[in-house]
Amino acid sequence: MRIVFLGAPGSGKGTQSQRLVERHGIPQVSTGDLLRAHVREGTELGRRAKSVMDAGKLVDDATILGMVEERLARPDAARGFILDGFPRTIPQADGLDAMLAAIGQPLDVAILFNVDADKLIKRISGRRTCEGCGRVFNVHTSPPGTPPHCTQCGDQPRLVQRPDDDEEVVTRRLDVYNEQTRPLVDYYRARGLLREIDADADVDAVTRRIEQILQRRG
Repeated sequence: MRIVFLGAPGSGKGTQSQRLVERHGIPQVSTGDLLRAHVREGTELGRRAKSVMDAGKLVDDATILGMVEERLARPDAARGFILDGFPRTIPQADGLDAMLAAIGQPLDVAILFNVDADKLIKRISGRRTCEGCGRVFNVHTSPPGTPPHCTQCGDQPRLVQRPDDDEEVVTRRLDVYNEQTRPLVDYYRARGLLREIDADADVDAVTRRIEQILQRRG
């Protein structure tokens, strides 16, 4: 089961990826998570990437493709994987296709998460992250006065807003998505791999829609 999740920032790809990890035992591969790990560790790549991500821009293709190739070579990806928000450009998609063809593991499906842009901006700008473990909360679903509970860090964790979740940066990120990533919809449609879902629904409903797609592909 080799899957690409497509969709604008905040469309729910990460949440649904985690659900598939639990249900199917295959890893989620998120280039954003990989890059943030480098930032936390203070690596050279992390220092270079931080200023780019804070501005809502994209890291160069060669770096991203190298990271993904290394990740997919790990044993836990042998049965399949979920690429969460990658590829983001046509050159990345071409590079990914070549990489997967070389190891005999082509993609099974690309699922597009459709959500209205105004709702995306509200979703993302409301996100807050647990400083201890990285779990994501949202001020719109857990408003002020509702003490959040983090399953790893206990009650009332210290929540911070990532620089790239600021509303102004979010708007720029959506512009970048529409310019550089949206063309992947036609790219995967032309290859017969694209499936679309309405992702403006509760989490369980979106999960059911994804599972229906996977069952038909299986």
